[in-house]
Amino acid sequence: MSVVGFDLGNESCIVGVARQRGIDVVLNEESKRETPAIVCFGDKQRFIGTAGAANSTMNPKNSISQIKRLLGRKFADPELQRDLQSFPFRVSEGPDGFPLVHARYLGEEHAFTPTQLLAMVLSNLKAIAEDNLKSAVVDCCIGIPVYFTDLQRRSVLDAATIAGLRPLRLFHETTATALAYGIYKTDLPENDQLNVAFVDVGHASMQVSIVGYKKGQLKMLSHAYDRSLGGRDFDEALFKHFAAKFKEEYKIDVYQNARACIRLRVACEKLKKMLSANPEAPMNIECLMDEKDVRGFIKRDEFEQISAPVLERVKGPLEKALAEAGLTTESVHFVEVVGSGSRVPAIIRIITEFFGKEPRRTMNASECVARGCALQCAILSPTFKVREFQVNEGFPFSIALSWKPDSQNNEPQQTVVFPKGNPIPSVKALTFYRSNTFAVDVLNVETEDSQVTQKISTYTIGPFQSSKGEKAKLKVKVRLNIHGIVSLESATMLEEEEVEVPVSATSEVPKDANKMETDATDVNMQEPKGTTDTAEGATGDGAQDSEEKSAPMDTDAKTFHMVFTPKES
Repeated sequence: MSVVGFDLGNESCIVGVARQRGIDVVLNEESKRETPAIVCFGDKQRFIGTAGAANSTMNPKNSISQIKRLLGRKFADPELQRDLQSFPFRVSEGPDGFPLVHARYLGEEHAFTPTQLLAMVLSNLKAIAEDNLKSAVVDCCIGIPVYFTDLQRRSVLDAATIAGLRPLRLFHETTATALAYGIYKTDLPENDQLNVAFVDVGHASMQVSIVGYKKGQLKMLSHAYDRSLGGRDFDEALFKHFAAKFKEEYKIDVYQNARACIRLRVACEKLKKMLSANPEAPMNIECLMDEKDVRGFIKRDEFEQISAPVLERVKGPLEKALAEAGLTTESVHFVEVVGSGSRVPAIIRIITEFFGKEPRRTMNASECVARGCALQCAILSPTFKVREFQVNEGFPFSIALSWKPDSQNNEPQQTVVFPKGNPIPSVKALTFYRSNTFAVDVLNVETEDSQVTQKISTYTIGPFQSSKGEKAKLKVKVRLNIHGIVSLESATMLEEEEVEVPVSATSEVPKDANKMETDATDVNMQEPKGTTDTAEGATGDGAQDSEEKSAPMDTDAKTFHMVFTPKES
């Protein structure tokens, strides 16, 4: 059985596999460790990964990249609209309000959903892993950003299913980094907590987490992020600078030519990397447009000046993560920086000033997420025996249930079932007293992120009818699963009936007595490796009932149908 971890990046992907000697990052068909997340459609075939990247310059309008930014988001999303301005391919609004990507494939126009495109990328990564392991790959662990919404998480699972994969867990990238860092540490304290801040600046987003370590375990203390602050924003600042400069000097407008735009963006990315190690760097591009060769030059100080609006936003997630963890900069013992965008010297300088200590680079900045995902897959898989290491993950959002009471005049009632930082996975049981069918909304609450939609889904519970003619007592089971997806798993109507049990002279206990007692009191559903709780549920009159009293009587439990209606807004 294979044990594989996938790091699905916005620009490139990495595959990590578990072997008897540890975690390896496998090479693709070009013997490279990173595989571009690009799908290029041609007249005769499609090219994915390294082949797609090679063809993207010649066929920009049919080369789909940055698929992660399109996933599970409405077309009208302001952030998505800003991203679309820099994409060379055409994206339109589908009938359901979500984006559709258009490309010419096999001589015909096709429209693809972001989920389909992600499935193509995953199938390519799966083939890379299978070629290396010489065996079928099914079980895996996929890294996702901590800010992914319920719908985005479901989209990743759908894409994995299309690709023939069975994710054992969608693993937060910040947690994967923390696991890859801590599991090999042999000097972790037994009593005192070692606090480490991880700053991950990727291609398109920045994520910050503060983790508490003790011997044999880690606990995620806080998460913070900026979903639109990454290496590509520095590339874009350079791109706009040189596009304006070339328009003035060479009288060419690169915005009018998709191929010229791509070539200039690639040159700007190389320039940014050169400026990370050198105080100044030149730019030379042959035949950029209208058969004109262009030249440019920029100093690091000037680069930081034109990138100032991006750099100003770096401190925000750092402050938020520290505040949520309830720590001071002095109580954070180490700061680790990872991610492809973390090599910009200005970012390191801001982090150093904020924490008052020099950030460390003890991990491979590009591969740590893939290694952490492979480790988590090995922990969940029975194939490998892994050192005992407990991962205490916290959910980054607050989840509430909302419903209307029986009396129509009252306002909808709401209760938080999974507060922010709730352990994953987790199960809660709520008690309702209702007289007829009702709807329950699952909501995101207490979020400052305007991009997170409030309503996740709606469930209709019913029909049901109490035999006694009064309000029925309902037990509703809500699950936050290992992927961070919330669902109403079951709804059961409980009716209590008095049963006369004859007692013989020998005081024999009926064979079904134990069973009857179990049925009457077994209301807290247990789940291994998670948290099971009984939350307070409201009655139709607004009163609350948070516990089930056991009684020496038989319980007739009736299960009825529950209709699930996903809401995409």
